[in-house]
Amino acid sequence: MRLMFIGDVVGAVGCNFLASKIRDLRTRYRADILVVNGENSATGNGVTTASVKMLTQLGADVITTGNHAFKRHEAQTVYDAVPHLIRPANFPEGVYGKGLFVLDMGRARVAVINILGVAFMEPLANPFETADRLLEKIDTPNIFLDFHAEATAEKKALGYYLDGRITALFGTHTHVQTADETVLPGGTAYITDAGMTGPENSVLGVEKSAAITKMRLHIPTRFTEAQTPCFINGAVVDFDEKTGRARSIERMTER
Repeated sequence: MRLMFIGDVVGAVGCNFLASKIRDLRTRYRADILVVNGENSATGNGVTTASVKMLTQLGADVITTGNHAFKRHEAQTVYDAVPHLIRPANFPEGVYGKGLFVLDMGRARVAVINILGVAFMEPLANPFETADRLLEKIDTPNIFLDFHAEATAEKKALGYYLDGRITALFGTHTHVQTADETVLPGGTAYITDAGMTGPENSVLGVEKSAAITKMRLHIPTRFTEAQTPCFINGAVVDFDEKTGRARSIERMTER
């Protein structure tokens, strides 16, 4: 079985470009399952009813998020209405939404987890302990984790910690695809960051001059999506659905 993971989709331009390519990509990579990080899919970050509906119509079986999970005022309505939309599992008890979704494919069940890193980010529950807690609840060997984190060391450490216990860990958040895709010794596929889907000639999807002004002058600056040619970053994992072990991981870039 093969799972395709799409890195952070940025705004309407990213959603539209993904729409133009995803059917061909799924056919070319023979992907049975599609997981998309949609935490930036709404214009201005976050998720909205419209952005989640579009990703679902494009065939996303699961939509993950990250630190912008609750940015929009309508977020609770969206999480309540869309069971396959998940948010980081290490938010406190009582926060709406959930951090785990189990997809029933008929011949196999596939669990997708979302966890937020804490290094240089929000002081949430420990990602390692959160992963341990979730794994105790899951009754399928096919487990995929979107680890939305800033620090590469934190991603690497969690990857090795979970090696042999999950099928794959996809790092997200930095919007910069890393070239370290591998199958770890215990059979877990790993990549530090899957990258982003949106304007390539930009600063993480943002119009360049706005980002430069903010960083150079340190004044309030309105960020807008860059209107430049897009690309799609992601990764495809081939795995044995009986054991949950990854056979291979392939980094993907489509322009």
